[in-house]
Amino acid sequence: MKLSENLRTNQKVQLTSWKSPSDPSTGRFSAGVNTQNIPQGFIWKDGHPYWRTGPWNGQFFTGAHGWVLDYHRGYTLVYDKEEIVYSTFAYVNGLGLSKQFLDSQGNIKQLLWDDGKEDSEVVGFALANECDFYGTCGAFGSCYALSSPICSCLKGFEPKIVEEWNRGNWMSGCVRRTPLQCERVNNRSEGGGKADWFLKLEMIKVPDFAEWSYRTKDDCRKQCLENCSCVAYAYDTGIGCMSWSGNLIDLQKFSTGGLDIYIRLSYLEFENERNLKVIFTITVIIGAMAIPSTAYFFWRWMTKKRARKNRSRESLPSKNLNNVKLHELPTFSLEELAIATNNFHVANMLGRGGFGTVYKGKLHDGQEIAVKKLSRSSGQGLEEFMNEVFVISKLQHRNLVRLLGCCIEGEENMLVYEYMSNKSLDAIVFDEELNAKISDFGIARIFTGSENQANTKRVIGTYGYMSPEYAMHGFFSEKSDVFSFGVLLLEIVSGRKTTCFYDDQQYYLSLVGFAWKLWNNDNIMALVDPTIWDPCFQMEMLRCIHVGLLCVQELARDRPTMSTIISMLNSEILDLPTPKQPAFTERQFASNEEPAQLGEIKSSSCNVTITTVYAR
Repeated sequence: MKLSENLRTNQKVQLTSWKSPSDPSTGRFSAGVNTQNIPQGFIWKDGHPYWRTGPWNGQFFTGAHGWVLDYHRGYTLVYDKEEIVYSTFAYVNGLGLSKQFLDSQGNIKQLLWDDGKEDSEVVGFALANECDFYGTCGAFGSCYALSSPICSCLKGFEPKIVEEWNRGNWMSGCVRRTPLQCERVNNRSEGGGKADWFLKLEMIKVPDFAEWSYRTKDDCRKQCLENCSCVAYAYDTGIGCMSWSGNLIDLQKFSTGGLDIYIRLSYLEFENERNLKVIFTITVIIGAMAIPSTAYFFWRWMTKKRARKNRSRESLPSKNLNNVKLHELPTFSLEELAIATNNFHVANMLGRGGFGTVYKGKLHDGQEIAVKKLSRSSGQGLEEFMNEVFVISKLQHRNLVRLLGCCIEGEENMLVYEYMSNKSLDAIVFDEELNAKISDFGIARIFTGSENQANTKRVIGTYGYMSPEYAMHGFFSEKSDVFSFGVLLLEIVSGRKTTCFYDDQQYYLSLVGFAWKLWNNDNIMALVDPTIWDPCFQMEMLRCIHVGLLCVQELARDRPTMSTIISMLNSEILDLPTPKQPAFTERQFASNEEPAQLGEIKSSSCNVTITTVYAR
């Protein structure tokens, strides 16, 4: 394969994605080589960087080193006499019948035909983990896929917006903690004359926007130190001197490969580190001189800690720690699940929700599993984890996904389920015979016979499906589930997901609001997905929409019960009441957004698939 760019005419040969797996029209993603300054490979999404290979060093792209060496003999980057820059690559040992393509989700995939299986298998995957997404950790942030959380500020820097950073939103990045020498001199602050030092970081995918110069390593360091705007430098024999004068964007740490980079810091950062070492040494000496007292206070502290831990277990609202005996449930080690999921590789990711991410895996005995991994940035925690173990372990039903075991190791909490080959809507999957299986009980509540409602101070769930009384006040009941069912019913009929309706900035209506508008305009059949439209079933479709609108009414008391809903859908209740105003009919606008023109009806491109089963 050959990708090229004509420097004179600016004509480019690039990979482009399909709009969807079934729509070959041009999609949102493209891939090629950017030859400005130091050549780099890019995947762009709507013209903006989505993934970056790192600089070319004459043999390979330094930020995609492992991927290149694993699956190819290497790339070739050539400048010819016609001022055309092109890159090519060859496959290891010929590889037989294979192809490389950019899929509709923005992933470059390498497919190899397997004669034994008579099918193609993925042997190369460009986006290996969350850190590969461009600029995941923002300015002066470093991303490391094997750490948790994956983002951290570089030494000498701190989160720009602490609240967002702690919630797992790292896009705002980090800011410098102590001014550099030039800033101190200009501000006439204390210690202004002392030179800055450099912090060495190893095995790094160096940031974007490097400035190249042909210098030795020592001259490269000297040049950066003498330039007041230089914030970092790196040197590679195949590239030369690289320096950065702005924000450091898309910096990633590897376990192998990569380059060394030197970050410019104030000498005060290193002085503070030395002071901490002195303080630590003195503390150790004093502690050694007072071992008996230290041992006594340590014993007292451990005793109090055990007491607090016991009280914490007893205070869990669902008391699941007492109700679930974990030793009766099979347990898996973190290492065992990491091997089964190829170190939780993004290619094995089945989906993501409020609890975390679900990965497909295969145990050493060949059994396929689904591993649900709790995300530390999610709003859910130990209570929801234990709640799901409790609910599924206590309930046995042919339509529940079977829980095979769990993993509680350090701060990692994971659930291991049987793998369902036909995944569908978020919490519903299908087995090989298309029998529905329900999962995800992380925020389920079990009521006693005398209870029908409750309050919670922790509002957790998927936006778009939460009822207004729960989302705004933490008040939930059976009618909260009725609201969610109504949204799901409208999604099935319309073929559109409510979350995509909210995410699309060109629409001022939510999916519920869109349906309500069509209902008031006596045009409700326009909501029906054309792929399932059939005049013979028009009344059934209308009844489903009618019931869905009854379920999403704003006041909980106006919504029907689940038993009534079943009777309505089975046409046991013929005369349905007129639905009232639903909740969440319009979405919020940022200050720079414009709503769609009044009366203009648009649709979303985010679809829901429906499987039709025919008898033999």
